[in-house]
Amino acid sequence: VQLVESGGGLVQSGGSLRLFCQASEFAFSMYYMNWVRQAPGKGLEWVSSINEDGSSTTYADSMKGRFTISRDNAKKMVYLQMNSLKPEDTAVYYCAASFGGAFTNPQSQAQYNYWGQGTQVTVSV
Repeated sequence: VQLVESGGGLVQSGGSLRLFCQASEFAFSMYYMNWVRQAPGKGLEWVSSINEDGSSTTYADSMKGRFTISRDNAKKMVYLQMNSLKPEDTAVYYCAASFGGAFTNPQSQAQYNYWGQGTQVTVSV
């Protein structure tokens, strides 16, 4: 089973990035998909989730209005459009799959069924 993230990079404050997550080898359309991030020296922080068919999305308060999650089940892809980026958004962003619902208070990777390797997002001042 694989989740492979891409699209991270270095961007100036106020800029935008689009993250991609390619899934393979599991029944993608049956899972909630989540984005979770981890800043240097900090714990996991839930960012956003999308339900199985993409009809429902949720966001952490600090991301509302700036980030947009979406998915394409035919391509087994999930996306995170990030606008108005701030230095505090700097983190490794992970794509994670969860069955039956979204985990909005992650304590560890083990709470998710599948977890990617992460992509680094750095926002400069």
